Amino acid sequence: MRVHELAKKLGIQSKEVLATLNDLGVEVKSVHSAVADEDAARVEASLPSSKVAKKTTKKVAKKTTKKVAKKTTKKVAKKTTKEKLGAQKKVSKKAPKATAVDETIPDPPAEELKSPVPESKEDGPGPSVDVPEPPSEPPAPMSPVVGTVTIQDGITVKGLAEKLEMSPSDVMRELMSRDVMVNINQMVDLEVALSVAEHFGAEARLLHADEVLLGDAPSATTEDLEGRPPVVTIMGHVDHGKTLLLDAIRSTNVADREAGGITQHIGASIVEHAGSRITFIDTPGHEAFTRMRLRGAQVTDIVVLVVAADDGVMPQTVEAIDHARAAGVPIVVAINKIDRPNANVDRVKQQLGEKNLAPENWGGDTVVVEVSAKMKQNLDELLEMLSLTAEMQELTASPKIPARGMVLEAQLDRQRGPVATLIVQEGTLRVGDNLVAGMESGKVRAMIDDHGSQLKESGPSMAIEVLGLGGVPEAGENFQVVEAATLARKVSEIRQERQRQESLAAGSRLTLDDLHAQLRATDRIDMQVLIKADAQGSVEVLKDSLLKLSGDKVNVEVIHAAPGGVTESDVLLASASNAIVVGFNVRPERGVADIAAREGVDLRLYTIIYQLIDEFKQAMLGKLKPEYRETPLGAAEVRDTFRVTKVGSVAGCYITEGKMSRDAGVRLVRDSVIIFEGKVGSLRRFKEDVPEVQQGFECGISIANFNDVKVGDIIEAFKLEELEAAL
Repeated sequence: MRVHELAKKLGIQSKEVLATLNDLGVEVKSVHSAVADEDAARVEASLPSSKVAKKTTKKVAKKTTKKVAKKTTKKVAKKTTKEKLGAQKKVSKKAPKATAVDETIPDPPAEELKSPVPESKEDGPGPSVDVPEPPSEPPAPMSPVVGTVTIQDGITVKGLAEKLEMSPSDVMRELMSRDVMVNINQMVDLEVALSVAEHFGAEARLLHADEVLLGDAPSATTEDLEGRPPVVTIMGHVDHGKTLLLDAIRSTNVADREAGGITQHIGASIVEHAGSRITFIDTPGHEAFTRMRLRGAQVTDIVVLVVAADDGVMPQTVEAIDHARAAGVPIVVAINKIDRPNANVDRVKQQLGEKNLAPENWGGDTVVVEVSAKMKQNLDELLEMLSLTAEMQELTASPKIPARGMVLEAQLDRQRGPVATLIVQEGTLRVGDNLVAGMESGKVRAMIDDHGSQLKESGPSMAIEVLGLGGVPEAGENFQVVEAATLARKVSEIRQERQRQESLAAGSRLTLDDLHAQLRATDRIDMQVLIKADAQGSVEVLKDSLLKLSGDKVNVEVIHAAPGGVTESDVLLASASNAIVVGFNVRPERGVADIAAREGVDLRLYTIIYQLIDEFKQAMLGKLKPEYRETPLGAAEVRDTFRVTKVGSVAGCYITEGKMSRDAGVRLVRDSVIIFEGKVGSLRRFKEDVPEVQQGFECGISIANFNDVKVGDIIEAFKLEELEAAL
């Protein structure tokens, strides 16, 4: 009997059984470890009293802690308030008090008057006990700042000095050394402010205006924390059955609807199991979707690594392992396709062991479940293992704070407008909430779950589609709920303006003259691309994949990338930029194809991403100049020369090495210096034309378009082979 089975039998949590076993001196590694029958009986016999005691102690301790914490907080708050009020009162009535004291108390000795009295900052400036008399000479420059400071838009010289805990004069002196003439109340350019902060030893962090407006996100209190469903991400190599496995779990049929049989986007769904919920995120397995897979690992609690029993561990499998480990989440391995005749589960387990994922029955700590998505084998066991793994993590979140989370996917729907797939990580998202997601904002008009049902609210770990945003947000952006619609719009406008300014700044760095000069100097080929796709995630993937094709010979530049169909403005932009338009899972609007043909714009449409990348790569290779490799054939020594009518100068040669071929390239060498390089004009042995002459034989050789051959010259023969172009 395993630990989790014993816990289920006793109606308690697995971690309580683990604790009891450890108290009894029984060694167990995890909830999946086996327990002997006599040990199970000992646990059952010793559990009631210890369990009650532990729970009671925990409850009382928690209650007491809460009460003490509340009382302490109240006391501290009360005391602080009193002190502040007292300080304010003292400041406002300082002069009258001094007069009253002078009337009732005799003057102190002169020595006492010199003794400084410590006062708080609220009491106003005053000398400190530890501060000596100011020296007559000018003060030394202040020591460098050590630590992190935040610098926001519109910071003044005075504000910068306060951040750095320095005098304004020191900051102004540094600015003047940089030819920046400002007074104490003038604003400082952000880049200059950051540079000045780093100069004084501070680690500066830019705080944008939108971050200032949003402020710090409200944090959850311990009392508000509640258990939440785990977020499980399906990862693995392409075609190892990830989507089919999720299909079988949620009893849907998604895989058949995917173009090319591979997943093109992140999908999210919620599954009920044994009275608890599990949120699944399906990530694509093709190598082009590396960033998308990484984004999935950032929001997940558990990773299900799907490995085909017939293929074993593949490159994307290793990549998924790395992403999961970088995210610091536990891995549950599902060995799929065990129903296939060539399935080799032991080989897969051995490969997993080599990646430090040794199964439990092999002495490791990794939960491994053998499943068949096609035959729906052992799916309940997999779900149970996921529930147990989540139970050990004690996942909690507060549903009472404003919602925040991440955008998993976003796209532009022709009927519904911008649609974003969100996963709520904290708080509760409600219909009517004002939302900021990246550069977009709006009011939540509707929330739809994975079954197509409309919801009024969504708590932590829920994945839903949201309608109501003003535009399509970037996949992977954070979202959060704000109080007012005006604040949401303001934050969105600030972020859009910042991106626009950054784009303009980036575009102004390279002029047309600079570009032509660069092309002449490097002989590189520039290819401009405009990308349109059905979803923001696809846009990101295509952009990354095409940019990766850039190399020493070809430079790929994406001039525009956005979700949605191909429009007339897209074609006109491509025409002006001499760019190729790439459409993925989209169609051009009416009449756009005719405009593209008229403007001479190359418009390419695809439904499967790896076909797009392969075809694009071939197109790039076709634009490259061919490369050749030289293969030496032989050498001949010129022993005599004579002229032949209509032929010119002919060299009587002896083949010293290799051979001489009629279709070969030749190089004339005189005194170790190359005199001429060309082709064989004619090759004769006696009076007959021959295709080649081998080593040790004599022949007559004429070089095309060259007659200055002398006795003693060496004629080298070589052949040029055209090589396959490479990026």
